[in-house]
Amino acid sequence: MNQSDKKNFEFIKNSGVNYFLQDSPRNWLENTKDKTKKEIFNENEDKIKGINEIIADIRKHQTPLKDTANKLVLYDGNTDAKVMFVGEAPGRDEDEKGVPFVGRAGQLLNKMLAAIKLNREEVYITNVINWRPPNNRTPTDEEILEFLPYLQRQIDIVEPDYIFLLGGVAAKAILSTPIALGKLRGQWHEYKSMNLNKIIYTIASYHPAFLLRSPQYKKASWEDLQMLQKKLNDEN
Repeated sequence: MNQSDKKNFEFIKNSGVNYFLQDSPRNWLENTKDKTKKEIFNENEDKIKGINEIIADIRKHQTPLKDTANKLVLYDGNTDAKVMFVGEAPGRDEDEKGVPFVGRAGQLLNKMLAAIKLNREEVYITNVINWRPPNNRTPTDEEILEFLPYLQRQIDIVEPDYIFLLGGVAAKAILSTPIALGKLRGQWHEYKSMNLNKIIYTIASYHPAFLLRSPQYKKASWEDLQMLQKKLNDEN
């Protein structure tokens, strides 16, 4: 871990949930429709450049997870998305292809998106951890903290309006809480970054891999998806 990463790690570890708080309100009067096509194009170019810088930094970052994985897995989808989906960590299929959510869980996620009239090209998909843990084990708290700065940088670059957390690891990372997922889901939370002058509305739900093992929770997951769909529909 380099000196910069150590500072990020200690800062997050010592500050807890207060890391996400800010005092500056968002300027709700800003109208993005007034931007020219050139301005929008330049913004997208800057976002892609920023994401590529994160990829380069993760490749340079020394972690034991890197030694047992095949490919770095960062994101799929649209860097200018309104909705960001955050999962846990790459699995075997993702580790082979270098793309998040491409296995059975990814196929279910595609169906979940289609159910609320979204597709992968419209959203931004990533994970808390960017290298596959050995034997698909659950990431440790130390690993979550280790990779959290990279996830936060992605959020700052993409600037989504909504974050949909897939599973307990994502909920722990973004909401900074040990509360069980079952108690977190079904309601909106607020994510605040020191680098963004906005509130990002966040909902925690079940990971598609968990739903494949426990289909009785699909109804609850569908209710969470409908909450997101209502938010998106209310904007139009």
